[in-house]
Amino acid sequence: MQYLYAMKIHILGASCAGSTTLGEALSAALNIPYFDTDRFFWEKSVVPYTVKREAQVRNGLLKDELRKSENYIVGGSLVSWGEEWKQMFDLVVFLYLPKEIRLERLVKREIERYGNNIYDDPQRHKLFLEFIDWASKYDDRSFTGRNIGIHENWLASVNCPVIKIEGDTTVAERLSRIIDAIDRN
Repeated sequence: MQYLYAMKIHILGASCAGSTTLGEALSAALNIPYFDTDRFFWEKSVVPYTVKREAQVRNGLLKDELRKSENYIVGGSLVSWGEEWKQMFDLVVFLYLPKEIRLERLVKREIERYGNNIYDDPQRHKLFLEFIDWASKYDDRSFTGRNIGIHENWLASVNCPVIKIEGDTTVAERLSRIIDAIDRN
């Protein structure tokens, strides 16, 4: 599929709402690159996802990658990355899943990544429990970490159309909604 205009898309939602899966599928469907914010947010480390990259460095790394392409998809939350990110997209897609589905997916993903280490290794188990606790608070608007209220406020301030996809829809259904919206513009 080829479009005559630049296409810069951002996909976000709570952890395990499906941003990466959808971003990769949309990248394949539109033949444009996909960038996951985790790749820029986290330093490579012996224990993955434990060493945060300095904000100015991570922002610069992602911007350098995006400058290489007229079209791109960025998946993952950018709400704490700076105001300039609100102006960098032609379309934002927000995914929302109920907590129970997200947490079930999160546990499955952690088992796929780390196997029984999430239960057997004391450090990995502690990190797993902390991650589950953090992710479980997404729907609590008073939670000081990333939450749905923070995302909704950010979405209300972007300068482009926003597509909200709620519920446990298939990747194909999500792709169809996004491509239909792109085709209408």
